[in-house]
This record gives sequence, structure tokens and C-alpha cells, in this order.
Amino acid sequence: MTAFSRFTPLIASLPSTVPFVGPEAIERQKRVSVKARIGANESGFGPAPSVMLAMQEAAADIWKYNDPENHDLRQAIAGHLGVSASNIAIGGGIDELLGQIVRMVVEPGNPVVTSLGGYPTFNFHVSGFGGRFVTVPYLGDRENVEGLLDAVRRENAPLVYFANPDNPMASWWDAGTVVDFAKSLPETTLLILDEAYSETGPREALPPIDALISLPNIIRTRTFSKAYGLAGARVGYAITTPGTAEAFDKIRNHFGMNRLATAAALAALKDQAYLYEAVANIAASRERIAGIARANGLQPLPSATNFVAVDAGRDGIHARAIVDGLMQHGVFIRMPGVAPLNRCIRISTGPERDMALLEETLPQVLKSLA
Repeated sequence: MTAFSRFTPLIASLPSTVPFVGPEAIERQKRVSVKARIGANESGFGPAPSVMLAMQEAAADIWKYNDPENHDLRQAIAGHLGVSASNIAIGGGIDELLGQIVRMVVEPGNPVVTSLGGYPTFNFHVSGFGGRFVTVPYLGDRENVEGLLDAVRRENAPLVYFANPDNPMASWWDAGTVVDFAKSLPETTLLILDEAYSETGPREALPPIDALISLPNIIRTRTFSKAYGLAGARVGYAITTPGTAEAFDKIRNHFGMNRLATAAALAALKDQAYLYEAVANIAASRERIAGIARANGLQPLPSATNFVAVDAGRDGIHARAIVDGLMQHGVFIRMPGVAPLNRCIRISTGPERDMALLEETLPQVLKSLA
């Protein structure tokens, strides 16, 4: 009996991998401590004090399973957005929701359209269910909307992924373009409109909820991981029609949500004043990163997210050397994975202590590479 004979042929053929190498793994491998964790698009500004208090108060009930219907959180999100709770599905971060959506739609061999160099975790799920990638290169460091639409029509694809604002380039399209793209898709194509960075982008980048809420082939995904500062809590949600939202109940882990994380998300929604403060801090930090980049002869790209893509001026080998060089100083950042995007490095926003260390170490690394 071979080691893999117990697995399906698909699973046996896949590599054992993690879409993102975490800073903890890098610390173990390189034996270097992370001093500035500004690479994973987390919020170094953390959650609101009210959120921390809510988690402390809920801790005594951790022996209980969470409500399998996620009733209170669905109601709270619905009230915040001005929709019905039946329009909302809850999951353990957007990543879990992406896996569920792919499972619902993709059969082995089905074409799945996405941008070349886009969010790797989506690709991870598509590979896990045997989908066939149809990738569209970025155009001018933005996802190519017309190219994605052409690929969907050409391949008769059942699923297309589009992030706005985008990861890894931090670029965005205006709401009108996004709505036109969504409405131009065939009814047989499901669109994942990933809006993980919805709170940090300009208002004109975010389509109104009512612009797409009646379309059953549109699922908008959002998260508490970014502006709300709850990446480790793993709370995400989908906005769609009641019929599409109900489909998640067929496959999701009904006891999958963390009870303390749910309490944290409920408290975060109530504390919109802190959200506004966090968004302002993120915007200020973006400017700080851009200034540091320019001072070192690098070109920051416009950003609608909680990170800045910085053009390092050469190629992926040079960008990787900068990433590795900064890590030797304890500064953890990342970079896009494919050319020509990988000419850039990607730096997450964070508190001033992290920005100061970046400002100190980046010129040292660049000098060593010169």
C-alpha cells in the first residue's frame, strides 16, 4: 500500500503547501525575531478597547458552543448595512467563505477565472476542488475588468473572482465600473466580489449595497480582519440574495464560529467611532510608507487598502532581496508573487514604532544591495 493510496487522485496529486508563509515560520527558519510585523495586511493598531472588554466578558462562557445560526451577528451586520439578515452568511474569515463558495460551484475541470497574481488563498481552494484556472494579467497594476469579462464569456466559466480594492497591488476601480462588470456577467457565472478592504478605500470605490443585492449570482465578501483589527479572530461575512446565502447552510460547519470572536465582532460593529479612528491611522500610515519609499528612490503606488505596493524599480529578484534583507533586521514585509507585479514590495500600515524601524533599515538594505 502506497502512502497516498487512501486519498483521492486529486488530493494525491496536490502539493502540501500553505498559500502564505507566516512570519512565525520565517522566524523559525531564519532564527530572526520579527520586530515590525508589517507584511500580512493585519492592523497593527489593534481592535477597539471596547472589543477587548467584550471578549474578556465573554470568556467565562467559552465552554459553550457558539450559536450555530449566528443569529445575533447576522442581525447586527444586516442592521449595519441596511439589509435583511437573510442576505448575510457568516464564516471564519473570507478565506473560509471562499472555500465554501468554490465547493458549491466548482466541479473537477471547471474553468475558474481570476487575475494572474491575485489572492493566492482563492487559488488554493480552487486547486483543492479540481478547478481549471483561466488567468488574466493585470493591466496598469489594476485587475483587467474587460479581460476578466472576456475570459468568462470565452470559457463559459461558472465562477470568477474579482477583488476591489485589490490585493496585492492596492489598486481599485470606481463603483460604476464594478457594477457594470457584475451586471454584464452571464447569469450562469457566479461573481465573488472580494471587498476585504472596503473600509479603507475611497467612498467612490464601493458600490452601494442596493446596487447588487438583488443579483443571485453576486456574492460580496467582507471581513473584520483589516480595519477592525481582528485578523486572529477569523470573522468574515458574505452579502448576497437570500437564496444564495441559504446555500452556505448546506455545507458550512455550523459550530465553526468562535464564541469570543463573535462577541468581538458584535462589539466592533457598535464602536464605529473607533473604526473611523483606525481608518484615519491607516491613511496616515500609508502616507508615511509612501514618504519613506520616495526618500529611498522607490515609487509607492496609489493605495486603497491597509498596505502600500512599492515599485522597487527592477525585477522580482531585486524585490525579493529587499524583502529578505529587511527580515534580517526584523522587518517583515511581503511581495507579489508573479511578474511584472513582483517588481514591487508590499508594506502593511502600522504604528509609528514600526514605521521608524522601516525608515531606519530600508536605506541600509538598499545600500547593501547596491
